[in-house]
Order: sequence, then C-alpha cells, then structure tokens
Amino acid sequence: MFYNKAIIPYLVDSLQEFGASVPYRSVIPVSASNDQVEKELYKLMTMQTRVYIVHMSSSIASTLFTKAKELGMMSEMYAWILTDGIANIVNSLNPPILDSMNGALGVKFYVPKSKKLDDFTARWDKRFKQDNPNDPSAQLGTFGLWGYDTIWALAQATEKVNMDDAIFKQQDKKPSTCLGTLGVFTIGPKLIDAILHNQFRGLSGDFDLKNRQLQPSTFQIINVVGRRKVYVVPKGWQIPTNGKKLRVGVTTSGYPEFMKVERDPITNAITATGYAIDVFEEVLKVLPYAIPYEYVAFDNEGSSYNDFVYQVHLGVYDAAIGDITIRYNRTSHVDFTLPYTESGVAMIVPVKDDTNKNAWVFLKPLTTDLWLGSIAFFIYTGIVIWLLERRINNAELTGERVDSILSRLVVIVWVLVLLVITSSYTANLSSILTVQQLQPTVTDVHELIRKGEYVGYHNGSYVGGLLEELGFDRRKIRAYKTSEDFADALSKGSKNGGIAAVIHEVPYIKIFLAKHCKGYTMVGPIYKSEGFGFVFPKRSPMVNDFSRRILSITEGDAIIQIEKKWIGDQHICQNDGAIASPSSLNFRSFSGLFLVTGVASTSALFIALVMFLYKNKHKIRNSISRVQTQGRYGSAHANRQNEERELDCNQAQSMQVTVPNDLEDDACQQEIEISIEITSPGSGFPSSPGFASCETPSSSVCAMTSQPNPEFSHLHSLEFTI
Repeated sequence: MFYNKAIIPYLVDSLQEFGASVPYRSVIPVSASNDQVEKELYKLMTMQTRVYIVHMSSSIASTLFTKAKELGMMSEMYAWILTDGIANIVNSLNPPILDSMNGALGVKFYVPKSKKLDDFTARWDKRFKQDNPNDPSAQLGTFGLWGYDTIWALAQATEKVNMDDAIFKQQDKKPSTCLGTLGVFTIGPKLIDAILHNQFRGLSGDFDLKNRQLQPSTFQIINVVGRRKVYVVPKGWQIPTNGKKLRVGVTTSGYPEFMKVERDPITNAITATGYAIDVFEEVLKVLPYAIPYEYVAFDNEGSSYNDFVYQVHLGVYDAAIGDITIRYNRTSHVDFTLPYTESGVAMIVPVKDDTNKNAWVFLKPLTTDLWLGSIAFFIYTGIVIWLLERRINNAELTGERVDSILSRLVVIVWVLVLLVITSSYTANLSSILTVQQLQPTVTDVHELIRKGEYVGYHNGSYVGGLLEELGFDRRKIRAYKTSEDFADALSKGSKNGGIAAVIHEVPYIKIFLAKHCKGYTMVGPIYKSEGFGFVFPKRSPMVNDFSRRILSITEGDAIIQIEKKWIGDQHICQNDGAIASPSSLNFRSFSGLFLVTGVASTSALFIALVMFLYKNKHKIRNSISRVQTQGRYGSAHANRQNEERELDCNQAQSMQVTVPNDLEDDACQQEIEISIEITSPGSGFPSSPGFASCETPSSSVCAMTSQPNPEFSHLHSLEFTI
C-alpha cells in the first residue's frame, strides 16, 4: 500500500537482509472508496501474515485505519508499521483517527527538544486557538518545522544579498504554467549561494543544505498510543480466520510404528497413528495458540517420499509429517523443522560366537611391539644389574640377593613397571575370554564392497542411491519392504540368495532390533543424515515455532515415553548398538613406564661408572704416566730394566734364612708357610707362587726354592717353613 512506489524495492531488500520476507503487496488507489479499502482488508485477513507496513498518504491512511479498527484488525494479534510519510504528521491527525491507530509503530525524523521549540509551540497553540476556536488543538509536524526553518533560511539569505540590484526579467509575457517561461531574478544565483552556505540551529534541529540536500537526520521510533495502551507483543502471523483448517499430509510407512494411515470406509475419515503422529500432536499441545487441522492421506502406491514432499510445494498440503528424512535436495522446495529422531545411516549385520578357543590366546592381550619391547627392557635391566653387582665383587649374584643400592633402585622401578603391565594384561585377557562373546560378522562397509557381498535397503528410501554413491554394484543391492523381509534375507546370507547386511537409517534399525534382538546388531553409523522432520512450505512462520517445541519435547521425558510406546525399551536388547572387541595393549600405551625404567637403569649405570673412575683416579693417573714414560725413554731404558731384573732374580735364588730352633729337636711342632712375592722395580705383574718344604721335620734351615713362571721370569717366590 503505497503512494511513492520508488522506495518499495529498497524497503523489501532491506527487510530480506534481516530474514524477513514480503509475501504479498496490497495496492490501494488514492481515490479508493471505503468499500474498496474494506474489501482489501478482508483479503489480508485470509492470509497468515499479521505484520503490515503502511506507506501511503495521510488521507487514505485515515480511512484504512478506521476500517481496520471496525474489522478487529487493530487487536493484539496484528502489528502495523508506519513509514515516515505518516509518522511525521501523526501528531497533527484528528483524535478519532489517532485513536484508531492505537498500537501502531512508526519511524519519523527526530526533532531534538529546545527552548526555542517550546516557545514556538506555545505561540503556535495560542495562535491556532485564536484562528480555530472550535477545532481541537493540533501540533505542528516535522514537515511544518522544516517549512518554518526554510523560510527563516531564505530571510537570512536576503539580508546578506543587496536587494537594490535585484531586477526581475519576464521571459514571456503570455500567461503560462511552464516553469521555463517564468521570470528570472538577476540576483538569484547569489541568493541561492547564500542559502546553501547558511547553517544555523532551527526548530527541527541543525539546518544544513550542504551539496544542495538537507543533511540526514536521526530517526525516531514512535508508538502511537491513544486512549489505551498496548502491552502485548504480536506474534506476526496467525492461522487464517476464514475457517480453513491446516491440511496435514500423511502416508503409511513401511514401518507402521512410525506412521499408519487408515480410512473409514463409511465416513471416509482419515485416522493416522504412530511415532510421528504422537510427536506432532504433542507439539500442538505445547504451542501457545490453537491450530485447527485435518489429516489428508497421500496415495504412495508407486510414489516416493520425494513426491510426497513435493506436494507441499505444490500447495496440495499445508504441511507433511511422517518418517520424512531431512535431505538437501528437498530443501530447495520446502522448509523442514528440526529433527525429532536420531540421525545417521548404519548397518544391521548378524553376530557370531567369537569365544576365544585358540591355544595362543594368552598372547592376544599384548601387541607384538609390546611383547618385544618388554623382552628388550628385561634383558637391558638384567645386564645393568649384573654390571652393578660385579663392580662390588658380589660372587653370590644368583638372582636372590643384590647388594648394591643402585641395583636395588633399578630392581624396584622394574618391579613397579611389571606390576602395571601384569595387571593390565590380566584385565584385558579376562575381557577377551569372558566378556566379549558375540562379534559382528562385518564391521566395515568397504569390506562388503571388496568382497562383493549383497546388501539390502528399504524400498523407496534414498539409501538405494546412497549405496551406489558409496561404490556398491547395482546388481548387489536388493530392496525389501518390511523388517521380516530383512530378517529372512539376513538369515540366508549373501551366498544363499540373501544379504550380508542391511543399510538403514538409525530410527528404523531401532525398530528392527526391538523385534529381532537375538542374532543381530547395529554397526555404525557409516553415513551422516539429519534424521526425520516435519515439512512446511517455504518461509512458513510455523517452522520456527514447531522447531522450538520439538527441542523442548526431545530434551524432556515426553520423547522417552513415545519411544517406549512405539519402539519398546531400548535397554532390553544387549545387541543394540555397535559392538567393538577389546583391543590389544600396545607399546605406546606403556611408553611412559618404559621411559621411567630405562632412565633409572641408565642413570644407575652412569653413576656407578662415575664412582669407579673417581675411586681409581690415582691408579689411572699413574698408569697414564707410566705409559708416557716408557714411550719417552725407548728401548735403551727397557734393556737396563731387564738387566736389573735378572740381578734381582739371582740374588733372590741364593738367599737363605736361618731361624733359631727354640722347639724340641725331635720334631717341628708347627709349620708356617709364608709366600712372599718379590717384584723387581718397574714390574706390575705378580709371579706364580713357588713351593718349598723342609727336607726333614727337624731342620731349622729351609732352603729357598724358586719356581718362576715362564711368562714372568723376573718374578720369584720366597717360601720357608718354620
């Protein structure tokens, strides 16, 4: 509804940027009669939209709002927005018209308050009452204030221009309404320039005609309030008041638990039951308004769900409910609510008894890398302990006793590591042997493709196309209608005319497993989907309300009760859900423990080495010095040492020891064997001990004999008996 249509396209574009749409435009001529305005308002009442933007002249707007109030369209359920053409003069409208606009919102130019404006308003009211004593008081609108400021700007400009030089030249003496034939003021350019450069604070605010345009002003949002105030925020849309019910399309599903449609043969009435119906009717209960509706059956014989959804786009149905999956290609024609079921596509596969009867099952809890790593660290730890004990000459190193403090530290750390690994091994082995008895026959959809297995899907579902996209041969895909058909095909197997797995949506799988709990399980999901949702026409205002209420239902106890009613208790079947066998423990899981024991063993070995070097630093230093000295003197010094060594040897061989005999003459009461190693200077090697004895028991003089080692001829042994 407009009188200046140039602004409408810009207004629509601006609204669409914020998610609002303009589904209908009502055109009312300026010369329209009261009946024409009333007829157009009745047409608006039959639509869902309850937000109206009014852009028209004040004269036709007065008639519009008067009729709208008579028809009840100014109630709490309606919202009216006024453009500045009406909002700027709303204060100057007659009180009856202003009262009929009660509750409307408007956008007008903001006029700041000032003492100058208050004084002018007082003078205006006084003058208006003098000139119109019988009329109610009317305030000057924004346009009037602009007019006053414009006259004031013209007056100030004429004062700046010398009017004595003003000459008015007539272009054409003949009377004419054409502007081109009017007279021209010779000082006109100067007067215009003075007006454009004149800036001042007027009644409407700052007056500035820079670039020959009044500079944009601040806008103000007003609420038209008559004799009563409105506190209720209108919703913006409503079910049409012409008695038409919401036509809800329904169709029988392959799973009656979700949707079952029956027609009364006598009354032809449609009755719909199922999971989807209960959710839909639960949403209607929690909506803040009532929606009259009726179910309309869709004949799905030979039709797909895409055809069913498209009926909403064609206007056959106002909404469609059921087990309708939210798909991207369908959103091009309709809008979906948020899903009210779980999402995803998974597999139904048989389960097999996977009891571990292998003789080598005890190796399964640990992976190969963990076994090899444990053995390697065991050997390394043993070597470290052996080296530490040899350092302190522990001859009793038999695995039962360790003397070194460092060895004990290494053993303690290693025992802690073994304790953790042993506990984990025991727990995992117990799980393998007792807990996990049933395993799915297939765990990967790509394994089915690689082996060329047959798979099944629900007839009419989009999953058939999805399987081809995943890489399945079309000849290996089979369609079935009911869950009993699926169970029969799975029991036969892929090689006996059946299938190896069923590819299905998760909500359907729950229903299948509720009926066939034993022998089957779900694996996946293997593909992402958005679940089931309700269908509405594009930009339907009911989508947001339904989506919010669906969230409140799915987050509460209502959805649990609905699932128990139609699907059953999900916790009864132990096979429901993906089964995963316990995984073997790998080296990475215990890398921290092995790092600790490795650091402890290496640190102990390093500390022992440092202690040994520190304790024997003098011997090492002498050995290094001796080697350096021998290298410096050469072979001459070596010959001289050999000569001295031979001399010492001869002296030692000719030595006799006489010991006084204080004992009885008939026998020696005791024997004392003394071994003395005599090493020539410069020698660091001991000799092999020689042996000597008294030839007679009573002898008091024992001869000293020498049995030199052939390899160390320079060493001699002195032995004597007393």
